[in-house]
Amino acid sequence: MLEEKIMSITEKTQVIVLPEMFSTGFSMKPKQLAETMDGETVQWMKDVAAKKKIILAGSVIIEDEGAYYNRLIWMLPNGDFGYYNKRHLFAYAEEDKHYTPGTERFIASVNGWKINLQVCYDLRFPVWARQTSPPAPLQQVGEGSREPLEYDVLLYVANWPEKRSHAWKTLLQARAIENQCYVIGVNRVGEDGNEIYHSGDSMMIDPLGEVLYHKKDEEDIFTITLKKEDLLQVRERFQFWRDADDFQISI
Repeated sequence: MLEEKIMSITEKTQVIVLPEMFSTGFSMKPKQLAETMDGETVQWMKDVAAKKKIILAGSVIIEDEGAYYNRLIWMLPNGDFGYYNKRHLFAYAEEDKHYTPGTERFIASVNGWKINLQVCYDLRFPVWARQTSPPAPLQQVGEGSREPLEYDVLLYVANWPEKRSHAWKTLLQARAIENQCYVIGVNRVGEDGNEIYHSGDSMMIDPLGEVLYHKKDEEDIFTITLKKEDLLQVRERFQFWRDADDFQISI
């Protein structure tokens, strides 16, 4: 089903994003459902990325060296990949009892864009997503401007239920405003096997917090083009990042 949807996209596309645990749904049964990085789902991601000549991203239940991870995979068309293990595990559903938390952020690079990959419950923890400035000297980006921040896009894949959709929508906008970046939230739609309804509410938000795209209650395939010049203009005009606090995250 997902492959048919992906192959049906006719617009020029570089990155395609699928929801959290897209091959199984959100599950606390990793012993029954987990695959290895050599398994069927990762191989499928390699095949689709190669055929479509795109980057394919989505979260999968992965077993790695005896531990289970909610792993967001970033698959390149040449078969290379990176990944991010979900840091904040959803204790309310006992995710922390079945999975191992990640310890490192993963920021992907695509054609001059830097994309920070995160998963669902991570959205509630702003420190984990907070922009930090790179070591001096700052790199020059364009005439008369400097780019001080470590990423341009913050990407969340999720299985976020409709009962808490207000928090989902509000926090996505907050992350965009406070980090002066684009934010993408890709959420599942429909009722799952536990009779929990998901309204989707997938969103694209610009660095000022304005909603560029929002879809509720329906499956959708939507393509949007981000403009780096718009992002840089916002950061140049509103240099709030200059007043940010210095901090370090201890794991």
